[in-house]
Amino acid sequence: MLKGSQKSTNNYLIKQLPKATVFVDKRKAIVYMSDKWLNDFELYNSVAIGKNIISLFKNSNPEWQKSISQCLKGLPNLTLTESHQNKNGNKKWFELHSTPWYDENENIIGTILQAEDITLRVSTETKLEKLEIISEDISDMAEIGFWDYNLAEDKMFWDSRTKGIHEVADDYIPNFIETSNFYKLGHSRNTISMTVNRAITKEVPFSEKLQLITAKGNEIWVIVSGKPLYKKGKFSGMVGTIQNINERHLNEVRTKENQRLLRTLIDNLPLSVSIKDLESRRILVNKSEMDFCNVQTEKEIIGKDDFSFFDKARAEITRKDDLSVMRDRKPILRKEVNHKEENGDLSTYLISKIPLIDTDEHAYGLVSIRMNISDIKQKEIELRKLIDVTSSQNEKLINFAHIVSHNLRSHSANFSMLLDFLASEKSEPEKEKIMQMLLDASDNLLETLDNLNEVVHITTNTSLQKKYIQISKKIEAVQQNLGAELEKHKIKVINTIKDHIKVRVVPAYIDSILTNFMTNGIKYRSPERDSFIKLSATVEGNYTVLHIEDNGLGIDLDKYGEKLFGMYKTFHNNKDAKGIGLYITKNQIEAMRGKVTVDSKVGQGTTFKIYFNDKD
Repeated sequence: MLKGSQKSTNNYLIKQLPKATVFVDKRKAIVYMSDKWLNDFELYNSVAIGKNIISLFKNSNPEWQKSISQCLKGLPNLTLTESHQNKNGNKKWFELHSTPWYDENENIIGTILQAEDITLRVSTETKLEKLEIISEDISDMAEIGFWDYNLAEDKMFWDSRTKGIHEVADDYIPNFIETSNFYKLGHSRNTISMTVNRAITKEVPFSEKLQLITAKGNEIWVIVSGKPLYKKGKFSGMVGTIQNINERHLNEVRTKENQRLLRTLIDNLPLSVSIKDLESRRILVNKSEMDFCNVQTEKEIIGKDDFSFFDKARAEITRKDDLSVMRDRKPILRKEVNHKEENGDLSTYLISKIPLIDTDEHAYGLVSIRMNISDIKQKEIELRKLIDVTSSQNEKLINFAHIVSHNLRSHSANFSMLLDFLASEKSEPEKEKIMQMLLDASDNLLETLDNLNEVVHITTNTSLQKKYIQISKKIEAVQQNLGAELEKHKIKVINTIKDHIKVRVVPAYIDSILTNFMTNGIKYRSPERDSFIKLSATVEGNYTVLHIEDNGLGIDLDKYGEKLFGMYKTFHNNKDAKGIGLYITKNQIEAMRGKVTVDSKVGQGTTFKIYFNDKD
């Protein structure tokens, strides 16, 4: 046993030991304890001294207890790792060394335990282990192999993944110099040779995408990376990685091919196509869209909205449509929009806008498609005109057939009846009267046939050429021809048309048209006032409009308006009226792609407006 003074001295010295140390007797009771031990295990000397060392540690390692017992028997020193949870619940790790405790007579009187805090080392080792596991997982998933070269030993190491990429056997021993032979002859082999040489001589790392031919003859794409190692300024080796990217490369090639195909397709579509983001900025356009916005390169249009290319009012309308499509996630289809081109022409476009929807059903942009349908619209207009003309011609044909049938039947009936009278009549004077009536009927039939022939001629003769004529001079010529009638009835002709005004007409028709309308002014004059015929001209669009105004009897348009230009339609008790003039005149005007309108009031007069088509 230790004497009291010696024990006190020992206790003083042990308390100051720099390591966490505890002396335990054969009963495993604590005899001495360093302050470092107290602090590390958060103990109090008054509580710990005399206590069983095992009782102070919860869930202690059975191997540690066994090591204490072995020390008491004089067995060799033992080292074990033990964990300890402090008051804050944090786990700390200690390395415990067990050594026999001898007295001055070399008798074992207990065990000396020393503890070293290795929490940081254990944590580091754990992290490294995790990193190694993660690294292996990443290597497996990304098909990345590791390699290194030691210059001093002239040894090249490939891990299993690197050997797998090269498709060599597990016992294959690589050679640093011969490694380049795996790369495809040409660009890849030349590049790896020059790159490795540059890395060694200039101390620069490298990473290259190259083609590699495996031991089994398979051609694959890899990314090989390396970093040179130096000791005291001299090259000592190299470490690096190699990754199999063949599938990724093939997917990239296929993607690029599909992109080129798609790009070729949309660039050659007869449509303007653009993809816009949430701010209506273009993020992709085709060539037609660039032409529409009058730019040469994508740089000039990508990232810009419609305010950069259109006037404010137009841009605000397109932005409103964009917001509507993206907000409601409903497309706008086949919307017609007019657009003024740079040359001043007005074009019509058919616009469709389709929202782009993500997996969360949110719109992240839209596709805008614009198609120029100006030609189609023009064809529609022309077709509509053709339908109108065809309909009008059909109506005329039916009307003409009706007139022919009615008039010829009337003449035929009249002839038949007169011939019957002539056959049964005995009186010579009566026979002479009937013969005169037959002659009159014959003249009437010839006149009717002449009228019908004129209508047919106008309707069928489409080869007549239109020419520009000086309308004022033509009016003067017609006025001279009607001079006797005008003078007889004291009708004043007022011609206000300037000499420079010309109309595009069939010359043979214009004489007939002017004569008919001016003759009507004479026929249907009012006996109650001095009569006049006033002629003037205006321009309306593609038409030069001739106004022929009189102050005659006028026409009740509510009553006769629809029949005014019909064949053999008369509306006054004028013995000279035959109802054929206006019908023929209207046909002549329409044959020249023109039109005629009338405005009249009974007792006040009539104004005819003749539209001469200057373009068609």
